[in-house]
Amino acid sequence: MSAPTNEILVPEGLPEPLPPGERVLWQGRPTAAGIALRALHLRLVALWFSALALWQALPAASLADAVAETAPTLAAFGVAVILVAVLGWLSARTTTYTITNRRIVMRVGIALPVTLNLPFAAVADAGLHAFGDGTGDLPVRLKPGTRIAYLHLWPHARPWHVAEPQPMLRSVPEARSVARLLAQAIEAARAPEESALPVLAERPQGAPTPARPPRLAVAG
Repeated sequence: MSAPTNEILVPEGLPEPLPPGERVLWQGRPTAAGIALRALHLRLVALWFSALALWQALPAASLADAVAETAPTLAAFGVAVILVAVLGWLSARTTTYTITNRRIVMRVGIALPVTLNLPFAAVADAGLHAFGDGTGDLPVRLKPGTRIAYLHLWPHARPWHVAEPQPMLRSVPEARSVARLLAQAIEAARAPEESALPVLAERPQGAPTPARPPRLAVAG
């Protein structure tokens, strides 16, 4: 009979055991399709190669000539699609998002994994952009003084916000449920004087984010 050990287990996706009083509320990964389509822009890759093949085929005198002219482009198209799909799968496979009752933890990186800790005290507000398949992106705007390099975040960063990077839980399954859970966690961690402010609010996509204490805005 082996002697009992005092080894403390580290939850998956976290760099170390949680401190006393902190608990995991939710863990998940982005979908590979969401990463490939919306972060790596698979549709644009397909459109580019299709347009290039069409441009090469137009001057051809016959179908055989058109096939000969476009064969290298179509081969490159196939390689590009496979590469983007594999990168999307690897990115999703090596990513773990964790929401605790005190923070958001993002374990990201294919070759060099990095763990990003976002305490709720550093979160100005968050948002939800939901998609038709039930997935969604949850960008997190940080308070002034808290900054993470955009390249350290990508592809887990809100697009076009390079000057003020915003971490983003990308292509999260059952996004609305996760958004509600995050809203409840932020609300529970608020100071008492902030507890009456709304945490979950609907707003149109692209609307400016109001400057107020932590809240969660939903972009449809």
